[in-house]
Amino acid sequence: MFTGLSAFPLTPLDDDRFDERAYAGLVTRLAEAGVDSIGALGSTGSYAYLDREERRRAARTAVQHADGTPVVVGIGALRTSQVQALAQDAQQAGASAVLLAPVSYQPLTDEDVFALYATVAAELSVPLVVYDNPGTTRFTFSTGLYARVAALPAVAAIKIPPVPADPVAARERVAAVRAALPDHVSVGVSGDGVAATGLNAGCRAWFSVVGGTLPAAALPLVRAALGGDAEGAAAESERLRPLWELFASHGSLRVVAAIAEHLGLVAPRCLPRPILGLPAAERERVARVVEQLGLA
Repeated sequence: MFTGLSAFPLTPLDDDRFDERAYAGLVTRLAEAGVDSIGALGSTGSYAYLDREERRRAARTAVQHADGTPVVVGIGALRTSQVQALAQDAQQAGASAVLLAPVSYQPLTDEDVFALYATVAAELSVPLVVYDNPGTTRFTFSTGLYARVAALPAVAAIKIPPVPADPVAARERVAAVRAALPDHVSVGVSGDGVAATGLNAGCRAWFSVVGGTLPAAALPLVRAALGGDAEGAAAESERLRPLWELFASHGSLRVVAAIAEHLGLVAPRCLPRPILGLPAAERERVARVVEQLGLA
């Protein structure tokens, strides 16, 4: 479950309502492609914009349509009691694991974050993935805090932010994280543009934005890297460079939403307001890249 491609689908809306039909289709698409796990209600899944009932429905739908593929459900929220309630909902829905980012309006301290994970982990009956996403949470984990949190009994994996683009620096970073963690805690990388670098540097999982919408584009990269073919993984990533450039320019969420809309997988304007998505000219650029790379 914490090795290989963990694909993070959108949670699409239609007229500002959770689009269960489209979401079921996205999850089914991932299961049929053979991804290693499905990351429901991650940042690509816009979890922070959804209320508890919408998240409960999304978790149930993901598990129902995953066809046995492990589903990791995001439970991040502003208050610890809300996280605990969402953890209960996820477990009742049949989640194989939960994913927790330290979400807050006020800046958090290391002690705040450790207390959050300790409180939530104490009540879990499924594994927990630590979700380190400073781009959205504005909280940065230290390696020391990784070690403290990873010692909690429920913690099974840590999703680290993008590694340095330089392979040597990436290996040093992953090695430093790996050395701080118990052997049973997996290290996975995010940041699609450097996923190959992270996997080649020793990460065992790729928590992927593009994999949640275009799994067939992501799987060859993962399989090459974990099969020991570092050059093949790098070549697959290079092939997708026009996509990574779009991500860098506009943010991965807006780009994958535009792709899913272009392919007819979701309704137009599927993102939660106030996120407007890409303007028309950039949507056309995304569509050209999709066609040029054969991603359709």
